Amino acid sequence: MKLQLGPETAADEAAVTALIERIFGPGRLAKTAERLREGNRAIASLSFVARRGDRVVGAVRLWPLEIGGAPALLLGPLAVGAGHRNEGLGARLIGAACAAADTERGWPIMLVGDEPYYAPFGFAAALAREVILPGPVDPRRVLARPGVSAPTPSGPAAAAPELVEPPR
Repeated sequence: MKLQLGPETAADEAAVTALIERIFGPGRLAKTAERLREGNRAIASLSFVARRGDRVVGAVRLWPLEIGGAPALLLGPLAVGAGHRNEGLGARLIGAACAAADTERGWPIMLVGDEPYYAPFGFAAALAREVILPGPVDPRRVLARPGVSAPTPSGPAAAAPELVEPPR
């Protein structure tokens, strides 16, 4: 069955949540990046799922942030089902989300992850040196990618659910 990528819909919510829970388990709730998702809402048009038939086998979400008062996005979690790893699916999901973010918002994107994996998409720890997260994190894993319309801001990062609606 052919793999299809598309924006996450409201009908995907339960399947995406179940996939994330299977892959990351309850320990994910203790992570600093989770503080930026609490009380926040993923931006549906920038969040993507991969389907095989009617089954969600991969997902990535982008969340609205403010960093030092400037708009930005948080990428994550990136989740790919065990039976679908090493197929380039994670890269396809990240590529789709970043391209949509560049087109729709143009804001910088940050994440907490492994630089060697995310560097091909323009993410680097050096670009996030001035970002302050709401909890402990290895600074080598805080990565950023400049936006189309703005460089990576500096300062404290906070959830910004009010930015979910597209700008008018």
